[in-house]
Amino acid sequence: MPQLDTSTWFITIFSTLLTLFIIMQLKISSHHYYQNPESKTSKSVESPTPWETKWTKIYSPHSLPLR
Repeated sequence: MPQLDTSTWFITIFSTLLTLFIIMQLKISSHHYYQNPESKTSKSVESPTPWETKWTKIYSPHSLPLR
């Protein structure tokens, strides 16, 4: 059984990792990020409805008195 030649493994693994690192750096550097992200202020829209000023009560069928 022939002996496995491992003399080129170091340079192969090293060059692969270096290439992956460079590719990832290029991908990350192509993104544009905002300098100061700020949240948007949302305004609540109030619509005049007739039931806002009145007390409303919802009766479920189980809470009604028995007849």
